[in-house]
Amino acid sequence: MSEIHEGGCLCGAVRFKTRGTLRAVVACHCTQCRKQSGHYWAATNVPDVDLTIEGEDNVAWYSATPGIRRGFCKTCGSFLFWKMESRDYTSIGAGAFDGDTGLVIDQHIYCADKGDYYDIPKGVPAYPGRSPVIQTAG
Repeated sequence: MSEIHEGGCLCGAVRFKTRGTLRAVVACHCTQCRKQSGHYWAATNVPDVDLTIEGEDNVAWYSATPGIRRGFCKTCGSFLFWKMESRDYTSIGAGAFDGDTGLVIDQHIYCADKGDYYDIPKGVPAYPGRSPVIQTAG
């Protein structure tokens, strides 16, 4: 049987279900992710065909960069999704999943933009900009 993970926003207006193995978490420290989330944003991803969203009419999409959309709940503001329109997968905030996921952070990206109030832990690859090795789930 395929792995199934479920999650949603803070108020419950948006729920999602994924099928299949989730990719390890990538922590993005870019200015846009920090502004959107209030800290760095940690996300896994899944192929679009393995993602079901309930309450999709409650998802608002914001594009700070051409070709990239960030999805959040219209009611509570939870930042849930990050989607590059040219790709067939969607990133999902690791903190939006219900219960234990078994996920771990396997790299940090855009570290040159990180906030000055925290340190990036040693022992995990950290890149000043984009990662040369981000994988997709599936």
